Amino acid sequence: MPTASVRCVALTLTAITRYPVKSCRGEQLSTATVEPWGLAGDRRWMIVDDAGETVTAREHHRLVLVRPELVEGGLRLTSPEAGELFVPTPDGPPVDVQMWHAPLPARLADDAAHAWFSKIVGEPVRLVYQDDPTRRATNPAYTRESDRVSLADSYPLLQATEDSLAALNELIAGGPLAHEGPLPMIRFRPNVVVHGAPAWAEDGWRRLRVGDATFRAVKGCDRCVFTTIDPETAATGREPIATLARHRRWDGKTWFGMNLVPDTPGAHITVGDDVEILEAVDAPDGPLR
Repeated sequence: MPTASVRCVALTLTAITRYPVKSCRGEQLSTATVEPWGLAGDRRWMIVDDAGETVTAREHHRLVLVRPELVEGGLRLTSPEAGELFVPTPDGPPVDVQMWHAPLPARLADDAAHAWFSKIVGEPVRLVYQDDPTRRATNPAYTRESDRVSLADSYPLLQATEDSLAALNELIAGGPLAHEGPLPMIRFRPNVVVHGAPAWAEDGWRRLRVGDATFRAVKGCDRCVFTTIDPETAATGREPIATLARHRRWDGKTWFGMNLVPDTPGAHITVGDDVEILEAVDAPDGPLR
């Protein structure tokens, strides 16, 4: 049964990251505003192909080397191949694109942005902006009808713990691919990172408070090939999927981290905030899934 509050350990928020452009590098923040669909500015831009379908670093690894920065009036982009570009926030009428084969209205960036990303990807692509994040609902199997999400894969925020990463890196170090570790947290692209919990404790978390913000923990995060891409070089390996498959495999998938839905839109979170687990359950069989 859920516990009313879990206060047995002192937990701290140690990192906040937003990802302005889906699949590109993140911005490390000291403080952030929590909106209903995620951190302010998180994954409101994405790349699509000529058919309007989402393009990610799963297929085009060098997107992880693109460094986006939110600035007044738009987006500043930097990459080793294409140099620097300012992209103004588009104000034209929305066009229909596809995200995981589901239609989604978004605004097209300018032609310079399309050409810039096409050079990196090696084929024609376009950059689009989610002007209205209230249009995209979360998975109703795990969330409420009113919950919304930006251009993140499925849920508004992803949370991970330093303690589980340390445990995973110990497993990697003792395995056949030890030379691929240790892995940094950036491989898993969380929005918020917590320190001080027992490894894998987040499997059982159901509600938590970070500073003044409260969240529902709605589903574990099943991991894909994206985590095998080195964010510094765009080279790929087999970890962490190989080790997760041996130690964190349920329902044919591998799991690391917990997806969160905000319950206090407009609240602010700051690195160093206390984290309180408001509800938790025993989770010997892994995370919600």
